[in-house]
Amino acid sequence: MGSSGVQIVCVALSILGLIGGIVTCIVPKWKVSSFVGSNIVTAQSTNEGIWMSCVSQSTGQTQCKQYDSMLVLGGDLQAARAMTIICGLVLVLALLVLLAGSDFTTCVQNTDAKPKMCLAAGIMILVSGILLIIPVSWSAHKTISDFNNPLMVSSQKRELGACIFVGWASSILLLLAGGLLCCFSRPSSSSGGTAKYYSNGASGASAPNYV
Repeated sequence: MGSSGVQIVCVALSILGLIGGIVTCIVPKWKVSSFVGSNIVTAQSTNEGIWMSCVSQSTGQTQCKQYDSMLVLGGDLQAARAMTIICGLVLVLALLVLLAGSDFTTCVQNTDAKPKMCLAAGIMILVSGILLIIPVSWSAHKTISDFNNPLMVSSQKRELGACIFVGWASSILLLLAGGLLCCFSRPSSSSGGTAKYYSNGASGASAPNYV
């Protein structure tokens, strides 16, 4: 597969990762109710996200409420807010740089600058994937630890929500796209120096010898 094909694949993976990151950031499905124990009421379920929590009734009604203060959130969700937003901003910038420096576009005419731009975009995509996988894994670890904690009340235990798995899948796509770009976008500066060396040698050989 040529460099243009790899770049197109990386653009597609990055766009999918961006969509998954937006869903992970917005949808309140990081933690869901855990129906364990004998006194758990299954008439309603709770879905918690990084911005709000929603309560769904068995009748189909859903009520969502934003968190009153950021201080009521755990450290994992506080970090998730900042890191998912930064991830989206870095990823959008990386896509713009990648589209401008890719071989299938003519935004940049300098052929020597295109590999450098693609390499920079690949590094930014890798950073965005890391920024997304850290808060998702942190929140999953905390949720599992609380679930296995025997001192915690059963009604307060939560399970992994859909956004955790979407975040993992999106971060893997971003890490794959960034890794491909870093592997296939290697700036080569040896050709220019070699051409210059031979041109100097040729001019020296053909120079007339005056007595």
